[in-house]
Amino acid sequence: QVQLVESGGGLVQPGGSLRLSCVASGTFSSIAHMSWYRQAPGNQREWVAARTSGGASNYADSVKGRFAISIDNSKRTVYLQMNNLKPEDTAVYQCNLQIRRHQGRPASDYWGQGTQVTVSP
Repeated sequence: QVQLVESGGGLVQPGGSLRLSCVASGTFSSIAHMSWYRQAPGNQREWVAARTSGGASNYADSVKGRFAISIDNSKRTVYLQMNNLKPEDTAVYQCNLQIRRHQGRPASDYWGQGTQVTVSP
């Protein structure tokens, strides 16, 4: 069974930076697609960033180039680099990976448990 574990959240001041990690464990063939979402209390879940297996990335307007999604295949880890953090970035961040467990078979969605990011003076 594939399991995703996020880490790297914490408390930072406005303008600070954090790098979130999402480690995929278990047996699988490849990661087909990767995304980060966030949700603050009282807010809708918001899509933040996505990256295809081919390396193309997309970002929500709200993060406007401040965030960057990347992957280290050798470590089976997806990252979200967050720079110039703002109070409105405060949320639980969750990774979502589409993972192909076997070559030639469809990918399935997997979610991490989330990691808290708090941006405050």
